[in-house]
Amino acid sequence: MTTKILIAEDDAVQREIIEDILAQGGYGVTAADSGEAALKAMDEDAFEVLITDLRMPEIDGLELLRRAKTRQPDLEVIVMTAYATISTAVSAMKDGASDYLAKPFDKDELLVVADKAAERAKLRRENAQLRELVTESASLGNIIGDSPAMRQVFQVTRRAVDVNSTVLITGESGTGKELVARHIHFSGPRKDKPFVVVNCAAIPENLVESELFGHEKGAFTGADASRQGKFEIADGGTLFLDEIGDMRLESQAKLLRVLQDGVVERIGAAESRRVDVRVIAATNQDLQARVENGEFREDLYFRLEVLPIRVPPLRERPNDLPRLISHFREKLAGRLGRETPSFEPDTIEAMRAYRWPGNVRELENTLEQLFILADGAIITPADLPTKLRQPTAAESGFQLPPGGVVLEDLELGLIRQALRRSGGQIKEAAELLGLSYKTLQYRLKKHGIDPREEGEGTPRQAEG
Repeated sequence: MTTKILIAEDDAVQREIIEDILAQGGYGVTAADSGEAALKAMDEDAFEVLITDLRMPEIDGLELLRRAKTRQPDLEVIVMTAYATISTAVSAMKDGASDYLAKPFDKDELLVVADKAAERAKLRRENAQLRELVTESASLGNIIGDSPAMRQVFQVTRRAVDVNSTVLITGESGTGKELVARHIHFSGPRKDKPFVVVNCAAIPENLVESELFGHEKGAFTGADASRQGKFEIADGGTLFLDEIGDMRLESQAKLLRVLQDGVVERIGAAESRRVDVRVIAATNQDLQARVENGEFREDLYFRLEVLPIRVPPLRERPNDLPRLISHFREKLAGRLGRETPSFEPDTIEAMRAYRWPGNVRELENTLEQLFILADGAIITPADLPTKLRQPTAAESGFQLPPGGVVLEDLELGLIRQALRRSGGQIKEAAELLGLSYKTLQYRLKKHGIDPREEGEGTPRQAEG
């Protein structure tokens, strides 16, 4: 990425010389003949470094420095002066300058100072990106995770916040689809408007249209008064359609019209009403399969899937378990009004091995049960519910062969399979095996396995 430098110098000859030197040094250079012109350039583009003369008419270098720092606090500023006194240098440094050049200076002096400023700007930018990545990878509101799959969820969710595009969230029950929808709404420009939830699976078929679009008095038997639908209630805000896959085809057609035209029509009404509603839909079903089976409209599916977000099941991200447990410990301590126990490492490992069919919701409920029933300050594997201590064959996906197995050979084979599938990446292999990074490292050393050798053939290469 080329560093962009803005020059503010009212002397045309000096300005041209500096511009040529920096351009030859590989920088992207914009030159301004006054403080006002420099500020205008900053309104139109972003810069990493500002090099300004201190003595300029109207807006001098110090004033430009102050205004530029207000607009872009991380801007690296170098001041130039033919009056190289301690007082001018100190004033500039106090106001945020990072360096100064005393005129006359030569080409090498200019490039050395510019290179230092560019390097500081680069480091600051990289640190900011790293902080953002750490924040994203740790949590998004109440959505916790650090796995690659969750980082993808965070990335798309953050981008969905500031736009009005329709979002389709998919994932198994209990994975946190509504949490994602709420984060998108309450972090965006519609946060002060209604967030309306509709569980499409819980509404009787004959009431779906009335629930969504409303009805007029006398429109059908029992319609004793006019009623707003959820779209009208959510006007200006967000409508979260949970379990959209359970909506019947006739209602799907009417929903499609609202998404296309932004108008709703109450049952029994002669006129349509315009609404401004952002729709976020969620489902635990395979909508593509339902489209192929004629159970879901293809045009509605494409209209909903503008921004798709798949929330992975907990079994696909076992390394997120310790962070989730820590989060729920704090949350449940407040709910229960007491300190919550900690966990032995073996307890965490046992919880990693469980498949969590109810996902994060099941985890939270299990932890609440453990905290209520715990007698001591530490939860051991013996304290876990039976389902976590003794996974069934169906849950583990493994059936013991009639002749039995050698556990050492079974472990070795599974580790090698995971390494081949992950291309030799220990972290990914550990996630596939439901182990921590350190535990897999220990077992690799124990078996004398070189992950690079095992991962030389990618899954596609190995499996043809």
